[in-house]
Amino acid sequence: MPGSISPLAPKIYAEMPPVRGVRMATAAAGIKYKNRTDVLMMVFDTPAAVAGVFTRSKCPSAPVDFCRQNLAGGWARAVVVNSGNANAFTGRKGRESTAMTAAAAARAVGCSEGEVFLASTGVIGEPLDATKFSGVLDDLAASATADFWLDAAKAIMTTDTYPKVATATADIGGVMVRINGIAKGAGMIAPDMATMLSFLVTDAAIAAPALQQMLSEAVEPTFNSITVDSDTSTSDTLMLFATGATGGPTVADATDPRLADFRKALQAVLRELSLQVVRDGEGARKMVKITVEGAESDAAAKRIALSIANSPLVKTAVAGEDANWGRIVMAVGKSGEMADRDRLAIWFGDVRVAVDGERDPGYSEAAASTVMKHEDIDIRVEIGLAGGSASVWTCDLTKEYVEINGDYRS
Repeated sequence: MPGSISPLAPKIYAEMPPVRGVRMATAAAGIKYKNRTDVLMMVFDTPAAVAGVFTRSKCPSAPVDFCRQNLAGGWARAVVVNSGNANAFTGRKGRESTAMTAAAAARAVGCSEGEVFLASTGVIGEPLDATKFSGVLDDLAASATADFWLDAAKAIMTTDTYPKVATATADIGGVMVRINGIAKGAGMIAPDMATMLSFLVTDAAIAAPALQQMLSEAVEPTFNSITVDSDTSTSDTLMLFATGATGGPTVADATDPRLADFRKALQAVLRELSLQVVRDGEGARKMVKITVEGAESDAAAKRIALSIANSPLVKTAVAGEDANWGRIVMAVGKSGEMADRDRLAIWFGDVRVAVDGERDPGYSEAAASTVMKHEDIDIRVEIGLAGGSASVWTCDLTKEYVEINGDYRS
């Protein structure tokens, strides 16, 4: 992992109260890293409803395949996560590793293997020796505690420079519930359904189909609207568990009005975690919000915004604090979406730098350059065609990104 914490890291971490119905423990198995935890086990006291979204990569990891298979059952009793090895592109050995881990977890918790969920993150293509940690799952299940969220987030880090945690409360029909979440991710971030790894638990009583619908909707403006380097992981996994420990009747319909506050809280937690991922982008020194308005549709606006966010030329200009709005024009033009050059307008912060297809008559290089010196930068583009709009978040591209990834397997 990098030696220094990202300058964009939160100044303080959220206080993470326990969530009723789930306990956690970690271990140092020496999968790749020395002198740090790299295995996390979550144990649900009784079966928890489960929802998940996963990578759309055509080369998914063995744990992703395993989770997809078990998701249909709708219940979870255990989650095992390892860092340092993605168990991706590992063929038969990868499948055997997941089977061994699931069997060990099921024995440790006293459940079926269909109630176990797995996730791995790290190097692709290296066989994962599950014997390094499957033998400790009995101890982890026995020692798991509820007040362990920050330590859990630390155990799943790879090139992350800080653990990512978020929490919120919501009112469901007069019952106060909590949602806690952790995430990991810093590189290979251009999610397509989820992001590297993220796990959320609520003590609400919500049926799995309703959880799934709400999660699938909430991921679009959050995790599916961030990018660090345009690369979608083989391991993207985002899971939401509902323990039902608050008691009361289970809410079965995602459209139930009682879930309105929960939806807002869920999106708030996902937004906070996803932005922490961007702020920990490998080598990042600046976070950039890109808003596109006036496109043919919201989907078109998002594709244009991602074209800007994923452009190495845009990202290096941000790193160099260069107000080079011509690179924004380039990225809009290459997006494949409809745009009218002569209606285009661009803002860096509150400074309009281009309008009506040319440099703004009142353009001030000094004013635009001042905006680029900030840690958080807003770029807004008006397409001028219709009402479609979208926002995405990214970070700059620095020399450190090349250094981190040039040495990743060392």
